[in-house]
Amino acid sequence: MQLPWIGLGKMPLFLAPMARFTDSAFRQLCKEQGADVMTTEFVMAESLLRNEKSWRNVDFTEEQRPMGVQIFGSQPERMAAAARAIADRVKPDFIDINCGCPASRVTDIHAGSSLLKDPPHLQKITRACVEAVPELPITVKIRVGWDHEQIVALEVGQRVQDAGAALLAIHGRTKEQGYRGDADWNLISEVAAALTIPVVGNGGVQTCADVAKLSKDTPVSGIMIGRAALGYPWLFKEIKHYLASGEIPPPPPPEERWQTIFRFVELLYEGPYADKDRGDVGWLRAKVKALTKDMPLGRRLRPVIDGMNHVDELREISERHLVEVAERIPLNPI
Repeated sequence: MQLPWIGLGKMPLFLAPMARFTDSAFRQLCKEQGADVMTTEFVMAESLLRNEKSWRNVDFTEEQRPMGVQIFGSQPERMAAAARAIADRVKPDFIDINCGCPASRVTDIHAGSSLLKDPPHLQKITRACVEAVPELPITVKIRVGWDHEQIVALEVGQRVQDAGAALLAIHGRTKEQGYRGDADWNLISEVAAALTIPVVGNGGVQTCADVAKLSKDTPVSGIMIGRAALGYPWLFKEIKHYLASGEIPPPPPPEERWQTIFRFVELLYEGPYADKDRGDVGWLRAKVKALTKDMPLGRRLRPVIDGMNHVDELREISERHLVEVAERIPLNPI
C-alpha cells in the first residue's frame, strides 16, 4: 500500500512516539514547526478493547495528519481486533505496531522489543493486523535486535514485508542498549537497501547536519527524531531550513520560546489534561522544564519552575526570566 508522504524526492521528518511525552499538545507544537508524520504514544491493544479511558491516548486533531496510532501487544487476534476498532473509531492514516519498546512492563508481557526474540510470531501479529484493516497501511517499528548476539533487523524486515506491512521504522540500537551508545545506521542502511517497502531510520539524530548526512548517505525513505525534539520542537523547522539553504537559522529568542511554552500549556489544558486542576502542577513541571532546554540561563530557571504551585505563576516566572536574560540579574525563587 502506497504512503503518499513517502517518495517523490521527499525526505519526511517523523516525530518518534514517546510514552508520556508525545501527547496531542506536544505533537501540535512539532507539527507547527515542520514535523511531517507523527504517531500517538503507544497504547496497549487490550486496554483499547476493555477500557474506554484508554481512547484518550489515541486522540489527535485533523491538523496533525498524516497521523498514525501505535499499539502494542502479544496476541495476534487481539492486536487485530484493536486495529479494527481504531480504524473504525478514529480513522488514522496508518496503524503502527510497536516491536521496539525496551521497558520491562512491556517486554514482560512478551510485547515490544521482546517480539524480536520471536520473528515468526512478530510476523503473525503483523499479518493479522494487515488482514483486519485492509484499507489502512500497517507499519512496524523495531529495534535492530534484542542484544548484539541477536541482531534480527533484516530478518524481521523481510518477514513484515512478506506479511503486508507498508513501512518499517528501525531504531538503530538493541533492546539491551536502551538509549546508550551509538545507533547502527550502517545496519539500518543495509536493511533499507534490501527491502522493497520504505524504511525509516531512527536513533541518535541530534542536529541539522545529522539529517543532511543521513539523507545523502543512506537509502532510508524518512528520518525519525525522538529525544532531540523533546525540549526543542523547533528542530524540525531548522532542519528544513538547513536542507533548503545550507544555513542553520538562529535559535528562537527567549520571548518566542516563552510564547510557545504558554501555547503548549493551554493546549494541554484544552486536550489530554482538560480535567486537571490548574493548581495541580506536579505533572506539568517536567513538561514545561523540557522546553527550557538550551534556553539562556535555563539551568537557573528550572529550579524556579520546580517551585511553582500554580500554573498562573508561569507568567511571572517568564517575565523575571526575560529581565534576567536582558540584564543578567539573579533570579530568586518565588
